[in-house]
Amino acid sequence: MHHQDILAVLRQLDSSEKGLTKKEAQQRLAISGLNELKVKKGIHPWQLLLAQFSSPLTWILLVALMISTYLGEIVNVIVIGMIVLINTGLGFSLEFRAEKAIEALQKISALTTKVLRDGKEIRIESKYLVPGDIILLEAGDKVPADARLLTAHDLRTQEGSLTGESQPVAKVVRCFAQETPLAERKNMVYSSTIVSVGSGKAVVVATGSATEIGKIATLLKETQKEITPLQKKLGVLAKYLTTMVVFITLVVFFVGLWSGESIFVMFLTAVALAVAAVPEGLPAVITVSLAMGIQRMVKKNVLMRKLSAVETLGSVDVICSDKTGTLTHNEMTVTHLWANKEKYTISGTGYNPTGTFLNNNQTVNPLSLHPLLKIGMLCNNAKFEKEQKKNTLFGDPTEAALLIAAQKAGLVQEKLIKEEPRVDEISFSSERKMMTTLHQAKARKISYTKGAPEVLLSRCTRILNNGKISLLTPSQRKEILHHNELFGSQALRVLAFAFNSGFSTTEVAEKNMVFVGLQAMLDPPRQEVKASIQKCHDAGIRVIMITGDQLPTAMAIAQQLGIPGKAITGQALEKSEDLQKSIREIGVFARVNPEHKLRLIEALKKEGHTVAMTGDGVNDAPALMKADIGIGMGITGTDVAKEASDMILTDDNFTSIVNAVEEGRGIFDNIRKFVNYLLSSNLAEIFIIFFAVLFGWPLPLTALQLLWINLVTDGLPATSLSLDPYEKEIMKRKPLRSKENIINWVVGRDILLMGVFISIITLFLYWLYQDTPKAQTMVFTALVLFEMVRLQMIRSEYGLKIFSNTLLIVAEALSIGLQVVVLYTPLHTVFGVVALNVRDWMTLLGAALLLAGINQLVIIINRKNLMGARKGSV
Repeated sequence: MHHQDILAVLRQLDSSEKGLTKKEAQQRLAISGLNELKVKKGIHPWQLLLAQFSSPLTWILLVALMISTYLGEIVNVIVIGMIVLINTGLGFSLEFRAEKAIEALQKISALTTKVLRDGKEIRIESKYLVPGDIILLEAGDKVPADARLLTAHDLRTQEGSLTGESQPVAKVVRCFAQETPLAERKNMVYSSTIVSVGSGKAVVVATGSATEIGKIATLLKETQKEITPLQKKLGVLAKYLTTMVVFITLVVFFVGLWSGESIFVMFLTAVALAVAAVPEGLPAVITVSLAMGIQRMVKKNVLMRKLSAVETLGSVDVICSDKTGTLTHNEMTVTHLWANKEKYTISGTGYNPTGTFLNNNQTVNPLSLHPLLKIGMLCNNAKFEKEQKKNTLFGDPTEAALLIAAQKAGLVQEKLIKEEPRVDEISFSSERKMMTTLHQAKARKISYTKGAPEVLLSRCTRILNNGKISLLTPSQRKEILHHNELFGSQALRVLAFAFNSGFSTTEVAEKNMVFVGLQAMLDPPRQEVKASIQKCHDAGIRVIMITGDQLPTAMAIAQQLGIPGKAITGQALEKSEDLQKSIREIGVFARVNPEHKLRLIEALKKEGHTVAMTGDGVNDAPALMKADIGIGMGITGTDVAKEASDMILTDDNFTSIVNAVEEGRGIFDNIRKFVNYLLSSNLAEIFIIFFAVLFGWPLPLTALQLLWINLVTDGLPATSLSLDPYEKEIMKRKPLRSKENIINWVVGRDILLMGVFISIITLFLYWLYQDTPKAQTMVFTALVLFEMVRLQMIRSEYGLKIFSNTLLIVAEALSIGLQVVVLYTPLHTVFGVVALNVRDWMTLLGAALLLAGINQLVIIINRKNLMGARKGSV
């Protein structure tokens, strides 16, 4: 298509510059298929089910099952078979839920594209594009399909992913020879490349596998499942535990044989001990906890793109946030003007185009302000479209505010565009801090420019006052900057406006311009943000505001929101010789470029901070990737910024960041509870068997009893912790230490101490009943009861009440109920236990209360450092 003219391309695709109709698009979609690359499908449920039998512990159970079958031990066969089936079912359920949760999140994060349908600009998911669609491209967009350009305004794309070209490629509309190599077809844009600068309109010529990137899609088919750092750490921990358990079970096995027990009994006991002691379900439970936490975040307007990022959230101690749209509403309203040496105010708010122009509190005719307002309307890429009787904004809110201000003065955008059609554009960038459009005004060209006052003013040599152009004097420059600073001190965002005519080339359009005036707009802080910033301060999280606005505006907003610290500009940041030292006192960075963000992050990370950074522009991508948590904007963010981010705010609201940090802390707490509970309980079981064998006592638990305890205590009760509510004071604690392990020295000590105390109390009960048939039954029931008590005591360390997790209460009641069924039904013969009387239950209750008391004493001892411990980890 690169060798054909535009009309020929449109005819071949049976399309027009107005785009396709919805009906045509649906018909073509049925033929071309979705605009997607064929990637590796998710894991099939059968594969997940079979994966449950890949564990060495499951193999050991199956060997025990076969031996029991050979020996005719029907009871063992039934019980071991049930254990295998239930454990397999639980593991499958957990992993299946995690897979589905991750798939759902991938669908939510699908990219969208601006397209013309029925002649109207709408936004659709990129996968629904078809050949013949007209797409609109802007800086920061990811090109969704191969397309032939119809228009290009200073358009450049990064095509390194396809051609290997490291520099952005300037695009044009003219035709090229048919034999032109792919990398030199500058009138084409290709799927998966990035628009770095400018804007354009193009017609889709290929989608999905038919695109150039689709032809090499085999490179993208193999996708590896993400393993988070936490899962890796626990994998290493599981290996150590497995080694320790294998050693202990071998000791138990041979000491048992030496003491006279049969080989079969000791084999089953060793197998049961290994199965009960090794927490093989930890990775699956952690995946589910992370996935469910991510689903909860979606409801709080946060989309996590990586599981690993959830772990990092709890360690965040600095949030670097953009001002506009994140700390403020990004609902701009022009409220003040400066032109013709006078200051004006405009009434009205929002996108309602009705308002009055005032000068010294007197209503004035805005005719003299038309030159200023006209520039704001023409040097503008925003527009409003009627959708279901409502005006829908397509474009930047700042530009929308300029349109509304001009409409209040009676200017009509369509009429101005017809009188002075745009012929070219010099795009805005965060480095240039200004934008220029070039128009054909009858026989001459004229340029209109808007931008940062100090930048634009430096390009002006003349000024327009009441229709007359004169030289711009130093005193006038000083007066303009004075009013600029005055507006800024009122928390107003200020833009300057100028024009030029009589220039020879586009390159000189922004030189020797005529200054026209200032427009100042109000973007009020979000009401909820001030409380969220205070919440951050309470949580030991420092908030730094970053903005492209001028210093007075930034300082005024920071004061309103309660952000402490000094304020400096990006220019001062560049000159700072000891940024490492000064950064500790700075709370506001104004007039910041993307490279300043990168330098800021590097300085903060050298100080040992875990940094979250927001961004929305194409040039923010390096900073977002450098930050520990890159945060993209879901509404105003570019595709590039979103793809570089670890998380996306679907409402662009700072409060959602704080909610995500709170959720991240809570998820970490729940995983830590689970590990604490599981390991302390399993350790107790190991100690009980190990020391009983060393003392030469008869085995206090049979293999089936051990397997049963593992099933009723490690199953539903433990996994129910993933739904545990979070501690009320969770955001009044200091952030977790960066890269902190689940088992720090306090938790490790807690696991060891409680494992020892549970085993001591249980062995005492065994010794107390050793000459009665109830000895094993007491140990068997005590462990089930103690582990339920231990679970609630761990939760109490986090200030949680017993009945605050309904599912957990149901799970614990079910576990105890199943134990009662075993004791008082014919199943007691299968498990080799006897019924307990009231006195026995009172003894067990007293032992449980003793354990709870000891646990509470440990909590009191640890109270000062349990939650905030930051020393050596296991």
